[in-house]
Amino acid sequence: MINGTNLRKAMISGANNILKHKSSVDKLNIFPVPDGDTGTNMSMTMSSATRELLKNDNINNTNVGEIAHIAASALLHGARGNSGVILSLLFRGFSKGLEGKEQVNGDDLANALGLGVEAAYKAVMKPTEGTILTVSRVAYEKGLAAAEIDDDVVYVWSAICKGAAESLEKTPELLPVLKKAGVVDAGGKGLCYIFDGMLSVLKDGVIIEYNEEESAKEENEDEETDYFRNAAAEFDDVINFTYCTEFIVGRDPECSHDPQELRSYLETIGDCVVVVDDEEIIKVHVHTENPGKALQAALIFGQLLTVKVDNMKEQHRKNAEANKEKQEASLTPAEPVNEVGFVAVAAGEGLKTLFNDLGCEHVISGGQTMNPSTNDILEAVLATPAKTVMILPNNKNIIMAAEQTIPLVSDRKVIVLPTRTIPQGLSAMLAYDPDTSAEVNTVTMMESASNVSTGSVTFAARDSEFGGHRIKKDDILALNNGKLEMIDKDIVHACEKLTRSMVNRNTSFVTIIYGEDVTAEQANSAFNWIKNKVPSSTEVTLVNGGQPIYYFIISIE
Repeated sequence: MINGTNLRKAMISGANNILKHKSSVDKLNIFPVPDGDTGTNMSMTMSSATRELLKNDNINNTNVGEIAHIAASALLHGARGNSGVILSLLFRGFSKGLEGKEQVNGDDLANALGLGVEAAYKAVMKPTEGTILTVSRVAYEKGLAAAEIDDDVVYVWSAICKGAAESLEKTPELLPVLKKAGVVDAGGKGLCYIFDGMLSVLKDGVIIEYNEEESAKEENEDEETDYFRNAAAEFDDVINFTYCTEFIVGRDPECSHDPQELRSYLETIGDCVVVVDDEEIIKVHVHTENPGKALQAALIFGQLLTVKVDNMKEQHRKNAEANKEKQEASLTPAEPVNEVGFVAVAAGEGLKTLFNDLGCEHVISGGQTMNPSTNDILEAVLATPAKTVMILPNNKNIIMAAEQTIPLVSDRKVIVLPTRTIPQGLSAMLAYDPDTSAEVNTVTMMESASNVSTGSVTFAARDSEFGGHRIKKDDILALNNGKLEMIDKDIVHACEKLTRSMVNRNTSFVTIIYGEDVTAEQANSAFNWIKNKVPSSTEVTLVNGGQPIYYFIISIE
């Protein structure tokens, strides 16, 4: 039997384990386009539960049901991306199965997990086998079978972990795209890490700890790591040294000095020292008052290839000011006085302004790689002064998180329009008719959205083989409604070719939305070329969206 204290520790351990391995889960994403990253979304979702469980030290820790409820509620509000939402549904059902229980055995845990699996399958319109859903279902089935033999908690949860791992290995057989890429399902892998982290407590009483420095060194020795990041986010209270200094040294083959000598010296002039080396380079991170001394010491080992020095105190000051402004601008609940209001998700000042101009009271910053949580969307809904609030997610990985807000709102009606792209969202807003009912508008707005084709130009986030193409990191990718159309080396040329391939004699409107990494000169070059190549009856518009990730978003109507 286990009590609430055991379950609390198990949940925290599971959250730490996925956080520890989030980068390796992210790397399992098979499509090369930058996306929400499964490991990141799952770890952020689980971390929301950790925060609440750590905050509630004074609760009755012997009550399993109460612990499960606190964790499930936090997961629901903190869910990000489809994988995060499915994870929250698994633990919501798990919580219902443990409701009111002081202590539980293995049979109770297996049955509770079964309720979570059922809830997750029901929430997905077209469940796909070979994903986190399959892994969770097989884990439950193995756990249930084990409970019939012995209801010991460790015996049953060990069977659950083993079932999840076995199912994960079979995911490539169920999803050919995984097999071709030579990987297992990312969401399923993340779930295995969570279950394994929980087992560490249930079996050995050990909470898996998350050490950011060790995790960075273990998982990212060959690239920029989470530890080698903007130091302003790391130190909110005390900054012992002013300058965050990072550099890479190309090693001199004739130098006989051990890189550990450099580490030892840096520890005398600063802190947070990390020195990672191989036969060709030495990568260094140090906080110090004397960046020059650190660089001078490094020259003994070879030539400086890259150097980055940040003033952490100045960054901390700016960060504090930004946080203060954010808090002052935080959304406050509003009485539902108007008939209809709108909430949209978009990134980029130009796009935000565009949705505001079309009637959206609140535009949540988010999209690809930046999936807002259910709670982010909920706050915007409650701050919208309308009896009916329509949400436009504008990204397929945000729709489920938006849908989770519906049962959380009691004083107004929430309707989620499942727009999957920015052009669909814009088209839906243009189709809104204030003189008809919300129900009628829901149909007409989605009909309008379905008549829009979306082109996008972005970059490859990783090496990959996809759709018969061999893709290298940083290649320019042109996508037609999410499908890879072509690979290029130039963003303007890719935009031109993609648009030309999508336009036909029935095209009435082409809107070219350019992003933050595109110059006005590049945007106008693409606009002029396209305007001269499409039929004269087609209206072409250029918009500065300011969006990240996508150099160009192209709307074809």
